[in-house]
Amino acid sequence: MNVDPQAVPAQIGICSWSLQVKSISELKQFLEKMGNCPVQIACGDPHHADWIEGESFPELILQSGIVLKSAMLGFPGEDYTTPQSIQKTGGFGDTATRSERLDRLDWGLERTKRLGLSVLTLHAGFIPRPGDPNRNSFLQTLAIVGERAAKAQVIVAFETGQEPANLLRLTLDELSSSHLKVNFDPANMLLYDQGNPIEAVEILGKDIVSVHLKDAKRPLVPGTWGEEVPLGHGEVNIPRFLEVLKKQQFLGPFFIEREVGNQLQRFQDIVNALEFAKNQIKLLYPQS
Repeated sequence: MNVDPQAVPAQIGICSWSLQVKSISELKQFLEKMGNCPVQIACGDPHHADWIEGESFPELILQSGIVLKSAMLGFPGEDYTTPQSIQKTGGFGDTATRSERLDRLDWGLERTKRLGLSVLTLHAGFIPRPGDPNRNSFLQTLAIVGERAAKAQVIVAFETGQEPANLLRLTLDELSSSHLKVNFDPANMLLYDQGNPIEAVEILGKDIVSVHLKDAKRPLVPGTWGEEVPLGHGEVNIPRFLEVLKKQQFLGPFFIEREVGNQLQRFQDIVNALEFAKNQIKLLYPQS
C-alpha cells in the first residue's frame, strides 16, 4: 500500500454503543458535545443498541447529519459474562446457531448498504487451531461470510482478541478473501489474554481496516477477564501502539470504545480519550 508521506490520520470517532443510546436524537445530543465526531454505528441488536427507530433507522440517521464511517454487528445470544460463556456463544463458533447467524449477517450486510457504508465489523468467534476437528467446518462458515460480503460489496472486518494474532493471520491467509479484513482492538487482546497487541499490529497490519482505541490490563487470574480501563491507563501503551500503526501506514478510521461504567461515566471517559488520542496523533503527525 502506497500512502502519501504527508497524509495525516482521519478524524478520530466513537463507537455508538459505548454511549448506551437507543435513539438517533440521543446519539446526536452526545455528539454535539464532542464536536460532532464521526461514528462507528451499531446496526441494532439487543447487545449493542436496539434503535427505537426500527427499520426506518438507516434512512433517518442519514438525514440527521451524523457522520458515519462503518457499521458493527452483534449476534443475539452472545454472552460476555465470562470468557468461557462467550467462547460457547460468540460469533460463528456454535454449530447450532450458525445458520441463523448467517441470516443475521445477511441482514447486517443489507443494513450496512442502506447506511451508505462499506465496512461491517463483528466477532467471528473463537477460531479453532490447526488440528482441531472443528476447524474445517468453522473455516467453511467464514468462507460463506466472505462470499456473502463480496456479493454485497461490503468488507467484513473480524475484531481481534478472541484468538492470537498468528492464528487470525493464518486463517485470513487460508480464506484468501479480499472482503475479509481486521478490526483491530488492542485492549481485547489483553482482556482475553491473547498476546501482545503491539506485535499483533505487525502481524495483521496489511489487513487492518479499522481500529478501536481502547485500553485494558491483563487478567490477574487465568481464565477470568482482564480489566478495561480509561485510554492511556492500561497496558496497551497507546503512544507505541499508534506509532506502530503509523509504520504500517494505517491512517484510520480510529474509534474510541468504552464498555464499562454508567452512561455519564462512559461519556466523560470518551471525552478524555478523544483529547488524549488527538494529542498523541499530533505528536506523531505534527502537520495534523
